[in-house]
Amino acid sequence: MNAVVVDASVALAWCFDDEASAGTETVLDIVRQSGALVPGLWHLEVANALIQAERRGRNIPGGVPARLEYIGRLPIDIDTDTSRRAWRETLALARAEGLTTYAAAYLELALRRGLALATKDNALMAAATKSGVAVLPGPE
Repeated sequence: MNAVVVDASVALAWCFDDEASAGTETVLDIVRQSGALVPGLWHLEVANALIQAERRGRNIPGGVPARLEYIGRLPIDIDTDTSRRAWRETLALARAEGLTTYAAAYLELALRRGLALATKDNALMAAATKSGVAVLPGPE
């Protein structure tokens, strides 16, 4: 059983010392112990953010391959229904909550599976709270 849906913003906090917090470290501990579930776009979002950071000259401890390998060892499962729900449930959530479809994919997954959502995205936090989804890491 997966304990939490993790969005890219939280995963990236595990890659950059200046983005880490006690809350994101708590989420990391939860993931290590109980696993996580992510929509199909998650790997692309994480990899894209890391490559963009690399291009801007941002310090990535160990480099992009090392960070991806580290994250890849975590017990994170991919939801296979994300794409099938993109044009219905996810699009409806994006419209209703003023989210991007990317952000709405995380909320749709958390709602459908009854899991908490780990995010640092303020709009996504607000939409999740409004929808009755528990939000991690919570106030810092």
